[in-house]
Amino acid sequence: MNKISLLIALLHLSHQCNAIEGKGYYTVAAKTSLPGNGRWDYLTLDDSSHRLFVSHGDMVQVVDVNSVKVIATIPDTKGVHGVALAHDLDKGYISCGKDNTVVVFDLNILQVLKTVPMTGINPDGILYDPYSHNVFVFNGKTSNATVMDAREDKVIGTIVLKGKPEFPATDCKGNIYVNIEDKSLLSVIGAKTLQVLNNWTIAPGTEPSGLAIDTAHHRLYTVCDNQKMIAVDYLTGKVVAQTPIGARCDGVVYDAVLQRICTANGDGTITVIDASEGKYKVLANVPTQKGARTVAISQTSHHLYLPTAEFSPAPPATKENPKPRPTVKDGTFRILDIAPDSK
Repeated sequence: MNKISLLIALLHLSHQCNAIEGKGYYTVAAKTSLPGNGRWDYLTLDDSSHRLFVSHGDMVQVVDVNSVKVIATIPDTKGVHGVALAHDLDKGYISCGKDNTVVVFDLNILQVLKTVPMTGINPDGILYDPYSHNVFVFNGKTSNATVMDAREDKVIGTIVLKGKPEFPATDCKGNIYVNIEDKSLLSVIGAKTLQVLNNWTIAPGTEPSGLAIDTAHHRLYTVCDNQKMIAVDYLTGKVVAQTPIGARCDGVVYDAVLQRICTANGDGTITVIDASEGKYKVLANVPTQKGARTVAISQTSHHLYLPTAEFSPAPPATKENPKPRPTVKDGTFRILDIAPDSK
């Protein structure tokens, strides 16, 4: 090999290594500690008010992402999973898995308005659909969804599903999509009819959790336990692409301007996928922190936000608890602010 060929090869190798390490795409810009202990799940960013709603233990912490300070706490959200925002109604909705309720709060003053009992056990994924003005609450332990009329905050129906529901998405045109984790399916629900319209397989993906939607290109992006991101055409239900992602992923977002899919992997990485022109090419695996498995995105600043903490070793397995989880170290809960690289 001559010197020119060797130089070209080295430059190509350097480019590949940079992509693998995440250079030139995103950087951990800040780590903000939040008070309190306990576990967490989804978080939701309101771009219009620059507020980040963080599920944490039995409360929701509201963080101003500009000042990076907690500006309010919504307490008594027992076993909180997720937060849905209804801007047209100036209200928010919190799914509470331990007492099987949804807490309704005022989006302006961040005060609780009402607590509504659900028709299933362990309310988890939650979504407000502006097309129907309904809130869809997906109950993880009873394979169903409770539907609330958000204008009156009352339950109007229950939808039976094929299996355990995970994260939902809406096309804002009458269709709700939700991952069915234990059946490796995507279910389609009529937002006004409250009927299951389709159940689509996501093979070769298995045990899907996080879900993001790209309405410009009619795509759903679902992340799976077998370390795959599956792209589905939501007009036809067909799988159109798959890409490898990191392990223990639970969240995924789509940046509509940059046309990137970002998956939050509990192994301590974000997989960044180029979705432009439908190519779905992995650009980078950006280092974050172990346990950072859910994610929210700002569509204006393009920053990503991930919650995590430090962990102590799991206790020994017992007959009552054969698969014990690692315990969270006190005082280590934080939000990672991941900024796009300006290079």
